[in-house]
Amino acid sequence: MEQVQPGFKRELLANLPSLRAFAISLVGRHDRADDLVQDTIMKAWAKQEQFQMGTNMKAWLFTILRNELFSQMRKRGREVQDSDGLLTEQMATHPAQYGSLDLQDFRRALDQLPSDQREAIILIGASGFSYEEAAGICGCAVGTIKSRVNRARIRLQELLGVTGEGDYGPDATSAPLTSKAFAF
Repeated sequence: MEQVQPGFKRELLANLPSLRAFAISLVGRHDRADDLVQDTIMKAWAKQEQFQMGTNMKAWLFTILRNELFSQMRKRGREVQDSDGLLTEQMATHPAQYGSLDLQDFRRALDQLPSDQREAIILIGASGFSYEEAAGICGCAVGTIKSRVNRARIRLQELLGVTGEGDYGPDATSAPLTSKAFAF
């Protein structure tokens, strides 16, 4: 029977909510995100002897999740499937509340970012990692992460029609966003 490191299971479980949120932000679907988190946890559990207690488990788990996602993407190739009609359904659904519309607009804008910029802004802005930690997860220089986040912020502002002075563009017919949560 394999030996479990003291505190490993507790720390692993404590990171599940953050891991799931990161997975959802990357894949956009709860069912796929849950599968990705499960695969990540299984790999982490199997390789727990490679984890050094006292270091940043959250970053270690995010790296495993990210690598697993890339592996799955390589396997799938470039096919686009809509067999369950989710993409079509999203195009036809119109929420009744401004908050839902704003969130959908933001999600669409986020999905339009290149994957490296989307990943960087999610790690820094939504997951609370430092630039150094995000650079470690992505396997690149800190300056590269800073550049990706900056380009992502600028592009999100362009896509959302935010001018930077609290104005939401000339075609904003609805009430402005109640918070600047999207500006990271």
